[in-house]
Amino acid sequence: KFRGGCLYSLCIMSGESTQPSHPAELQVTLRGGCHCKKVRFEVDTVSDLVVLDCTCSVCRMRRNTHFVVNSAKFRLTAGGEGDQISTYTYNTGQAKHKFCKTCGISSFYTPRSNPNDVGINVWCLDEPSEVQPPWSITKTILFDGKNWEQNIAQSGIQDMGKE
Repeated sequence: KFRGGCLYSLCIMSGESTQPSHPAELQVTLRGGCHCKKVRFEVDTVSDLVVLDCTCSVCRMRRNTHFVVNSAKFRLTAGGEGDQISTYTYNTGQAKHKFCKTCGISSFYTPRSNPNDVGINVWCLDEPSEVQPPWSITKTILFDGKNWEQNIAQSGIQDMGKE
């Protein structure tokens, strides 16, 4: 099984389950952050990630391929709101796009769909190593964010991050 890079099985959102189909999921703590490493985080999740590729205007432009976790499973270990992190909002103002004030990278955000959870940009995770557990992308779900209101209910995104 391929680990730690780009393993895609792309599916178009069609009511298909967003949960991995395999029964045994390896729980891991993954680390990541921005390019200059002034913003760092840890997240407790599964090693086989189901990620979302949103097509809304901001996600498309910043290539936000992300997975959603409960906020209790996310820990900011370096940087901080107001210190090293700025927030960008637009349109409804519900999504809170966080980015590093130094390098401009947005490694996580608060999704509009899941305002009590955290969306993690998968490309901001550290590569697997002796200190970083292996991880892989097992499924990528294309979400039509351009037409957010028409697609959110049947997408299953709002169920992500639930305990």
